[in-house]
Amino acid sequence: MLVMRENKILSSAALITKVFIFFIIFLNVKAEVVNKKYFKNEQGVLAIMYHRFEENKYPSTNIRLEIFKKHINLIKENNLNFYHPGEFSKDFKKVKKQKKILLTIDDAFTSFYENAWPILREEKIPFILFVSTEAVGNRGYMSWDQIKEVEKENFAYIGNHSHSHDYLTKFTFQKFVEDIEESIKIFSDKLGYNPTFFSYPFGEYNLEQKNYISKNFEFAFGQHSGVIDLNKDKYELPRFPINEKYGEIKRFKEVISYLPLQYRIIKPENKFMNDGENPPKMMIEFFKDQKNLENINCFSNEGSKWRKTKIILIENTLNINFAEKFTERRGRINCSLKDKEGWRFSGFQFVQN
Repeated sequence: MLVMRENKILSSAALITKVFIFFIIFLNVKAEVVNKKYFKNEQGVLAIMYHRFEENKYPSTNIRLEIFKKHINLIKENNLNFYHPGEFSKDFKKVKKQKKILLTIDDAFTSFYENAWPILREEKIPFILFVSTEAVGNRGYMSWDQIKEVEKENFAYIGNHSHSHDYLTKFTFQKFVEDIEESIKIFSDKLGYNPTFFSYPFGEYNLEQKNYISKNFEFAFGQHSGVIDLNKDKYELPRFPINEKYGEIKRFKEVISYLPLQYRIIKPENKFMNDGENPPKMMIEFFKDQKNLENINCFSNEGSKWRKTKIILIENTLNINFAEKFTERRGRINCSLKDKEGWRFSGFQFVQN
């Protein structure tokens, strides 16, 4: 009996030891995920966002087809490859030693199908088309048959853009969930699956909504400018919005030359400004490996006017001190840094109702 008891004690001790070892390993895995490091060779993926094509009465969301063709040629002339959306899941956490360009198109307007789609199809250029399910088939929007025609090509991906394409931060959380669930149901009925990718209408979301999206999608895009790198949040991926004003050739050349500006953490995590949080107390902690932080500058649209924003850099931590409240619905901040490899760029967006 004594031997049996001793064996049980030893077995229990062994079990406890195994559990302890597993717990330590688990903590280390979690620590590796949280404690990211700087990757100096990371060139990133630069995502570009279009809406309308040759709908010239909507200059704020339109690109002229002639200019769009020049954009495609500029990307090729600069020896930049187009990024296939299917690669996201495989190599998001891998260092991209060569920069690539990702094309994204929001809203699935008919003008995309009639004007841009033939170009992309002929050249087999990969892209993501984000669709809001409520608008499908309405005047000016693609039909499900057209969407299915696009989706069957292996270089074309469909993304979820909500059901209503409303200002979702105005919704109660329950109404927000109902809107997204409705879109998921319709995609499942029409395409047989819910897309991997999501894009927030107007680039707006709060932390609770972002957390919900993270449980239903693999990646989510905003509408703040910047270059995607392996340290970026998978549910706050930046894109450069392109339209007639911001799509002119000189600017486009600059945009596709930008490099990622990696950072370790940004506060506040919630990009929605509640009462008393305008302007936000914004802080960016960069990696100590990042050189030339003294060269960083930030600009914002605080007070409804774009201006250079006051910043205080203490070692590798940048405090952004806004002088005025954001009076527009969306507060935007763009930070850039001149490095020996080129310009590094990262943008941020806060929203208020």
